[in-house]
Amino acid sequence: MGEPPGIVRDTDDGTGDVPGVSDGAPPAPLLPLATEVFGGALAKARDYAGLLATDGVERGLIGPRETGRLWDRHLLNCGFIAELLPDHGKLVDIGSGAGLPGIVLALLKPELDVVLVESMLRRCVFLEECVARLELGNATVVRGRAEDLAGSIRADVVTARAVAPLDRLAGWAAGLLRPGGEILAIKGQSAEEELAAARPVLSRLSARSTGVLYAGRGNVVPATTVVRVVIGDGVTRRHGREEQADARRSRPGVA
Repeated sequence: MGEPPGIVRDTDDGTGDVPGVSDGAPPAPLLPLATEVFGGALAKARDYAGLLATDGVERGLIGPRETGRLWDRHLLNCGFIAELLPDHGKLVDIGSGAGLPGIVLALLKPELDVVLVESMLRRCVFLEECVARLELGNATVVRGRAEDLAGSIRADVVTARAVAPLDRLAGWAAGLLRPGGEILAIKGQSAEEELAAARPVLSRLSARSTGVLYAGRGNVVPATTVVRVVIGDGVTRRHGREEQADARRSRPGVA
């Protein structure tokens, strides 16, 4: 599976922190775009970038090589998703990790109820610290696996970035969505291929519509590639159980 540009799962490569980024300020060439996208939330976005560049690196949540490109390949990459979201309702971010895109979307959509779902304790601790530091009253951290939370949350939108192939992700997300809710999965160059491979699963989940969208096109290179799936109201209990059981069997263990 191709991951979105810039995603790093390893902890350290010995390069150390990149000088001049610990304060979270966007690079001068990106300041106008960052101001346009984040508006009144820019100061908090800058604080969040600072947390990622310091605590995030120290705790192994983001690779040190990423600190120099936090804005173009992470914050803005996630921020453009906001244009696809409603102003109100509930959003669940699966496998929120360091908060990308969940924290960014909570900043940009203050009237949206954002639930950050993460299974690893150390990541949950970081997310909770970010929520407190940024005073995000609309964000909640829930420790657990998406498939285990099925039926306990009814969201309008489920987001995910570099979590799993679409066929597995769809099975997890379906259990968290209300009828007519949608999945917005940030993907890389393999988006079209993943969507094609997931067709049988999406059919069983009564997907009403699917497509690949490019958010922020013309502003960032590459644009943010998003697979959008709208789950219809015809999801059967049997198929829902089957997809979640398949997802549970294929999910690797977590530390």
